[in-house]
Amino acid sequence: MTPSDGLTRRGMLMKLGILFNAAVAAILAVPIVRYLLSPVIRERRPGYESWLSLGSLGQFPAGQTRLATYRNPVAGPADGETANIPCWVRNVDGQKFQVFAINCAHLGCPVRWFPQSGLFMCPCHGGAYYSDGSRASGPPERGLFEYRYKVDQGNLLIDAGEMPTTGAPTARLINVSGGRPPCA
Repeated sequence: MTPSDGLTRRGMLMKLGILFNAAVAAILAVPIVRYLLSPVIRERRPGYESWLSLGSLGQFPAGQTRLATYRNPVAGPADGETANIPCWVRNVDGQKFQVFAINCAHLGCPVRWFPQSGLFMCPCHGGAYYSDGSRASGPPERGLFEYRYKVDQGNLLIDAGEMPTTGAPTARLINVSGGRPPCA
């Protein structure tokens, strides 16, 4: 073949190389684009409910802190007991609640409530938190993570779709009507 006959072997291999590289780039771009657009096109699983019940208000007496659990809303059947997530519920005065993630803000070890001292204690590195979840001592640099909650028809509900993280460290009281009172 001569260059005047049309496509040379070098030209054909160049076009095949470009086509192959374009196909690989498209395959690699799909997960990257999906990741970047995930907040916009977030899929909800069938049956997914963000507000989950921790139980009736009677289970959480005024002035006490109790352990409660809820089922992870995105858990599958194979998750078993690991999908049951514990949290601490503090009934401040019969009307106001605080719901804390069980994990220490330092490295995520589960904290325990000690009513005798009024402290949450972390067994891993000695972190301590006051009853309101604020940091008392130890390595954690902040207080316990809080879930948003609301009271509806005599049940305490938490927003399990918004997992507590350093980006959203505190809960806000949500009225059943949907309005938010000013934060104190």
